[in-house]
Amino acid sequence: MSKYNRIKAVLADKDKTAKWLAQEIGRDRSTISRWCTNDVQPPLEVLYQIAALLEVDVRELLVPNKK
Repeated sequence: MSKYNRIKAVLADKDKTAKWLAQEIGRDRSTISRWCTNDVQPPLEVLYQIAALLEVDVRELLVPNKK
């Protein structure tokens, strides 16, 4: 399975939980869990919202496509 986002890693870096994120953006915890495991991807607008909450550049939430 391909990984497209780093939401789980950034949450850990910021000492935040998926439960916290779910409460902050008004989404179900199971939805956040699916984002964190890369089963599904959040909409672009939501990525920007998550980046703002975590005080990171939105690009930090994505896996780079070039190394």
